[in-house]
This record gives sequence, C-alpha cells and structure tokens, in this order.
Amino acid sequence: MRVVALFAIAVVSLVPSLARADDSLARFKGGIGADGVSGAPGTGPTAAVVTRNIVRGVQPPAQLWAIAAFTADVKADGHITADGRGLVFAGGNTIGTALVVTPAGGTATLNVFATLICENVPPFVERNTKAVPLSADGDFRINDVVSPAPPAVCNTPVLLIRNAANLNWFAAGIQKFDDDE
Repeated sequence: MRVVALFAIAVVSLVPSLARADDSLARFKGGIGADGVSGAPGTGPTAAVVTRNIVRGVQPPAQLWAIAAFTADVKADGHITADGRGLVFAGGNTIGTALVVTPAGGTATLNVFATLICENVPPFVERNTKAVPLSADGDFRINDVVSPAPPAVCNTPVLLIRNAANLNWFAAGIQKFDDDE
C-alpha cells in the first residue's frame, strides 16, 4: 500500500510540470538573414526603384546579413530563450564577421535584441527583450521576458533579431510547428 501511495504522490507531483513543459506560445528553429531589398521591378540591368524589405513595420539593414543557426522558444508568459550562432555580415568589407568599422577605423561590437510580433495586419505590437552583445563571430544568447506581454494566442508570430543602435532587423526566426521534428 505504501508503494502505491508513493507512486500516486510522484505521479501527481509530475502532472503540473508536464503541463508546463508545453506552454510555448511560439517556437523557432533556423533563421533567415536580412536583405534590405525585397524586390526591384523591371527587366533592365539596374533598378530605378526598389522595394525595401520591411517586416511588419520594422526596417531592414543597409547591408546583407546571414545567420548560421538559430533557435528560440517564447513561453505564454512572455519568457524567451533565444540562441543565435553566426549572425554576420553577408557582404561588404566586414563580410563573415559581426564587427562594425568605426569612423576612426577601428571596430566595434553590436548589441542585439529580439522582437516578437503576433499581428499580421497593422497595428503591429513590438514585444521586445533587452539588448545583449553580439560576439565578433556573430553569437548571442537571450534569456529575458518580452515587453509588453504577448497575447494569449499568437497565430502568425514573427521573431526578429534587431540592432539595438538603429532598430533595424538582422535576422528572422523560422517558425517551428508542433509536428516538426
């Protein structure tokens, strides 16, 4: 009888943690680097007009960016963990690094933050984390809570990694659905 009672207590104590194990609001696996231009109409060798790659109201960077690996999990309470690897310039003189050349000719590191946007039509609500440093090889880790708090349902989430200095987006997470492995 004692064994049954201990087993019942163990099962009951696990049930709340099992319920919390899947309280994800949105998950992301993989990332897309930013390209400042999303289109250029016409067939000639140059474009007189280009369409900027603005994502839900957030401006793109002036230079191409790439990201090697990205995962993120946003919980229903707004807690977010995000891990990015190899977020680097994909063009220009600093290609392959995350270093910015300063006016004096030196280099500086960037700070990045995450923005969760659940709305797919305006007005868009930007739910942001605090900024973290981006290493010279483009690695970062975010463990924070987005503010303002997310809605109870986020059917069309976009998660952007952004430059803390100018607020442009560098990378976007690829949404991971429950049936993905």
